[in-house]
Amino acid sequence: MTDETEPKIEETQQPEETQEANKLLIDKPTDFKFHAAYIAYSETWDKITSTNLKNELNGILKSLSNDEMSYSNFYHALDDYRRNDKRRDSRHYEFSRDRIETQRKRDWRHQQNKQERNSRYRKH
Repeated sequence: MTDETEPKIEETQQPEETQEANKLLIDKPTDFKFHAAYIAYSETWDKITSTNLKNELNGILKSLSNDEMSYSNFYHALDDYRRNDKRRDSRHYEFSRDRIETQRKRDWRHQQNKQERNSRYRKH
């Protein structure tokens, strides 16, 4: 009899990592702020693979929907998950600080005139 009870105990005591997390469907399209927060939650939830992190995200959204958390705190907490997701080599919304090279209009016109002049004489 002890052999039969042991597998039942193991089946009921599954670690949290193996339990499947479900995405919450509590979107409120009439409330713009909540709808935008839900879209951000949904995109982050789709990118995360760990069920523990998904369960934590669900808790954050539940607390926002129950007015236990402000929107600024929600986005701050959500940003932590996005940063963790970035560390795993995935896309992250980050400001790019690439250098933009500019040119004065006078220099640009001079260069264009030179290119046009050279193209006219190369044809012949």
